Amino acid sequence: MRWMIQIPRIFDIFKSKKLVPHFAKILENVFLPLFEATINPQKHKKTHVFLKYVTGFDSVDDESKHSDHMFSYKSPKPEEWTTDDNPPYTYYLFYMYANIMVLNNLRKERGLNTFLFRPHCGEAGSITHLVSAFLTADNISHGLNLKKSPVLQYLYYLAQVPIAMSPLSNNSLFLEYSKNPLREFLHKGLCVSLSTDDPMQFHYTKEALMEEYAIAAQLWKLSTCDLCEIARNSVLQSGLSHQEKKHFLGSNYLQDGPEGNDIRRTNVAQIRLAFRHETLCNELSFLVDAVKTDVGINPAKS
Repeated sequence: MRWMIQIPRIFDIFKSKKLVPHFAKILENVFLPLFEATINPQKHKKTHVFLKYVTGFDSVDDESKHSDHMFSYKSPKPEEWTTDDNPPYTYYLFYMYANIMVLNNLRKERGLNTFLFRPHCGEAGSITHLVSAFLTADNISHGLNLKKSPVLQYLYYLAQVPIAMSPLSNNSLFLEYSKNPLREFLHKGLCVSLSTDDPMQFHYTKEALMEEYAIAAQLWKLSTCDLCEIARNSVLQSGLSHQEKKHFLGSNYLQDGPEGNDIRRTNVAQIRLAFRHETLCNELSFLVDAVKTDVGINPAKS
């Protein structure tokens, strides 16, 4: 069993009820106990043990909420954000990322497990959310709005940023199932997986994840290889330990291309992963050649 910690973006509610004086108090309430348990695990034994089973942090709320504030170097520091307005999405992401990064560095020095930053992103709202997550996040959930920006979609592809998508949840809230871009993203080579989102609310069976796979396979006519590739991506982007991933994917799973694929465990055809690797390498080489040409270097002589 592994846990993700969801941090809701509801500073405005806490502030209106006079529960916090400024935004810095939110960050302190979330991260100070984690720093204390990392520095002095003997004094905070229960928190220390629990953190061994935590894989990362999520940022959640309705992304369609509009904010008039544009985050920049001129924005108030967290202790100076004392208005009743909720900080924008980018503000939340930056300060969560900064705290998680410092916490991870401290835990790494002490030989403890570290955490991923995996926010809900791109389900609705501004396209700038996806820009912010590209710069700060390890993985994202949903990513529907990538279909509106081919440039950002290309960046997510080149960096192979993992995207956990939940078509059944999206179908109820933001985008009908037939218009969901998961199949398109998969065919283009983005690192997408299927996941559940609020299974008690959006699913009808006890096996919510199997429900996601079964409906996706039937509606989009996904092949067995497609489904197995999605499942492999799911394990790769999960918070499972290195040993657990070796068990499910094979001992060489960290290698690129077909060399990192154990077909006996993943059931993904070698030719599929060879194609994915070759295509990505070609795209990256195009960019390198373009940069060399732009600065006046002859690719043939370099």
